Amino acid sequence: MKIKSSKSNLLSALNIVSKAVSTKTTMPILECILIEVYSDKIKLTANDLDLGIETILDGDVIEMGKIAIEAKIFMDIIRQLPDSEVFIESTPDFKTIIRCEKSKFTIPSKSGDDFTELPSIEKEKGITISQFTIKEIIRQTIFSISDNENNKLMTGELFEVKDGKLTVVSLDGHRISIRNVNINTNIDNIKVVVPGKTLNDLSKIIPGGIEDNVNIYFSDRHILFEFDETLVVSRLIEGEYFKIIQMLSMDHKIKMNINNKEFLNCIDRASLLIKESDKKPIIMNIKNDNIMYLKVDTLMGSMNEEVEIKKEGDELIIGFNPRFLMDVLRVIDDEDITVYMRDEKSPCIIKNDAEDYIYVILPVNINTEAY
Repeated sequence: MKIKSSKSNLLSALNIVSKAVSTKTTMPILECILIEVYSDKIKLTANDLDLGIETILDGDVIEMGKIAIEAKIFMDIIRQLPDSEVFIESTPDFKTIIRCEKSKFTIPSKSGDDFTELPSIEKEKGITISQFTIKEIIRQTIFSISDNENNKLMTGELFEVKDGKLTVVSLDGHRISIRNVNINTNIDNIKVVVPGKTLNDLSKIIPGGIEDNVNIYFSDRHILFEFDETLVVSRLIEGEYFKIIQMLSMDHKIKMNINNKEFLNCIDRASLLIKESDKKPIIMNIKNDNIMYLKVDTLMGSMNEEVEIKKEGDELIIGFNPRFLMDVLRVIDDEDITVYMRDEKSPCIIKNDAEDYIYVILPVNINTEAY
């Protein structure tokens, strides 16, 4: 095997596939990147058995073959090379020679035949959406997945295709994030749970062009994202996802419109006085004078601020974890938001009229008489 490529192209391809290199394994081959050289293309692959990524490297084929190279040392070497042409050559005794200008590295490698191939996914059930849209969907939902491995389903996101619509849901026990996107598709009744790590990695490597598409294919155990010259294959999380319809159909007694940026800035200021360990809530006192009074009282100090609102319904005193509110407000692009509430023990719901996005946030238990 012998190839030539620019440092920038090589590093770009390595950054894509490296997301699927295993860092904790007893199988050394999973710590490698596979280089496969055909007569017309150079393919790079990494696979940790849960996530697999392959991409096509823009370079010149000199000699065909394949080799597996330990990812960390390979990437470290390429990063430090001059911005010039890089030659990579494998030898029959499983050594890899890397040349660039006056530099020459020789490192051990492994047989490409020992590398675990990516699962083959039938492209029967699939949808197509823009790269920009999938990147936005992930940005607007990924923050509310759980990192608690004891409940595996909460560490992923639900992808459901039904009635010409893609619905993506994430939750962590304290909040729910939902994005709905209309799509052109003939398939229906797809319901899978995609690992949050997969989606995080995908959002980092997908370019996100509005005019560029990503094809998403579903099987019983895997999901495949196909874009440009890159494939991302991930195992699905098994199990029945949580039923959230009951929380979304809650009757509200309060509806208010707030300027998103003003509301976010106010909570951001209040959070300066709240340590993560304190778990102190921000108190929202919603009055009939179209003013919402926000209050924080901690050992570091107190803050009181007023925010103008347009309100319909009852008065209410309610407390929230400020970080949960800020996470939501930061990913909503609308200038004004609409918030629905029922009472101090029921969740608030933030959504637009078209329900493109829906966010549910549980309140913190407080003694309302103290406020």
